[in-house]
Amino acid sequence: MITKNSSPRPKISATYRHLDAKKYLAPGGPWAIPTLDQLFRVGGANSSGSLITDLESGLNLDARALEAMVATLAGGLRTAGVRRGDVVAWQSPNSWEVVVLYRACWRLGAIAGPIHHQAGSAHVEHALNVLSPKIFLNPEDMRGPNSRFEKLIAGNEVVTDSPARGSDIAVALFTSGSTGLPKAALHTQRGLATKAITMAKAHGLKPQDVVLMPAPLAHISGLLNAVLIPGVVGMSAGLMRAWDPENALTRIADENVSFMIGPPTFFLSLFSAPNFRTERAQSLRLVSCGGAGITPAFVIEARQRLDCGVKRTYGSTEAPTVTTSRSTDDPQKAADTDGRIVGDAQLKIVDPTTRRELSPGSIGELVLRGPELFVGYSDINLTRASISRGWFNTGDLAQVDSEGWLTISGRIKDVIIRGGENISAAEVERLLEEHPAVKHAVVVGEPNERLGERVCAFVIADASFDLDVCQKWFSDSGATRFTTPERIVRVDEFPLLAAGKPDRARLKDQAGELARS
Repeated sequence: MITKNSSPRPKISATYRHLDAKKYLAPGGPWAIPTLDQLFRVGGANSSGSLITDLESGLNLDARALEAMVATLAGGLRTAGVRRGDVVAWQSPNSWEVVVLYRACWRLGAIAGPIHHQAGSAHVEHALNVLSPKIFLNPEDMRGPNSRFEKLIAGNEVVTDSPARGSDIAVALFTSGSTGLPKAALHTQRGLATKAITMAKAHGLKPQDVVLMPAPLAHISGLLNAVLIPGVVGMSAGLMRAWDPENALTRIADENVSFMIGPPTFFLSLFSAPNFRTERAQSLRLVSCGGAGITPAFVIEARQRLDCGVKRTYGSTEAPTVTTSRSTDDPQKAADTDGRIVGDAQLKIVDPTTRRELSPGSIGELVLRGPELFVGYSDINLTRASISRGWFNTGDLAQVDSEGWLTISGRIKDVIIRGGENISAAEVERLLEEHPAVKHAVVVGEPNERLGERVCAFVIADASFDLDVCQKWFSDSGATRFTTPERIVRVDEFPLLAAGKPDRARLKDQAGELARS
């Protein structure tokens, strides 16, 4: 259903200002650019074919058809009371409707609030409490016999002029951190526009390129590579609702896909498909991989199996794709490292305790800043804890060599990355310990060749608590499916550090041994 809030409600607003804003806004600077809506109109003019292909429904939208839908949906949203700065939230798998929703929000200067389509009821409720949306479209509202989306897009009002500004918040993206429920990272229109332009150049993308996108558009990867970059470049994006390797191979050939981006799990499953042959993916020109579990061996294998360029990238919800390599770079560097800075971003390595900058080659915490950086979380206290003097504390352990090549070596934060999804260990532990049979729980990532990591839970619990009981508990609690533990290990006690805290490193090692056994 559509939910309208008529009572006074807090506005989602930026809580942080870049120290380099004056430089970014200078003539020729990264923020001296139009709004997203204006950039998309230019990109549409460059397009000669379909901009959006919904691979489930078969609907193709060229620039003219997409513009007509954006204009009428923006009109429908405005008739429903949405104004600049309001939040429009939805929950849906990848579809053409999601792309139109994003662009209609940005035309109005409204804030898009996508919620992961697999999010459980508890996380959906949390997201809605954070966003306080003017309108919320649940999956039945998006598509179904009584689709509210269809009513919104079928209205008589048409919006062609945009009141939006580059400084407007464009999206609130939920990401799991090391503690608590998912938090909403806020990005501005000019920040996203800067990133889209920068990455199109870094990847060498042109209007004739085609991207296949199985990653959710509620993620920064899906948003950047299937909505923003195609809109700016005028290239086509093929949207998959769910990943299926055999279907992907068919789509790559049928749609002449030239570009893909995602975690290794996508490509490992592609190689394992019964009918995989290199010639079925011969249209691919470039594959860019981010996330956990990317090794030089994987990059080399992927290059051989796909017969195309394959490289590593580094980024996050808060700081999208800040490093990668280019076609002119040493291919070995593209396999051995996570790339170099693109655009105007800056990074440095600091001692996690003293916060002093370390010399090249040293391992420490990665901190960064740049015009693409998010402007804060919806919670100002989280923002203050994460950003210091304009630098975002990533929580990732890394090193940078004397030539600026970045290599991520681990995470300070206890986040499990399963198939490209960030999972808060603390949130899984909280839900485990709510079960009456569980006294204490510690959750770690178990290495997995296909997914990168799986959720492994060490528990001090009654003998009745096993994997089946655990999975039913998570399902009944409304937890998001991919956060559910996939291994339960009952122990009498945890290994402890000197300070008395559980030794997560030792438990992670044990999880690795179990995975190999």
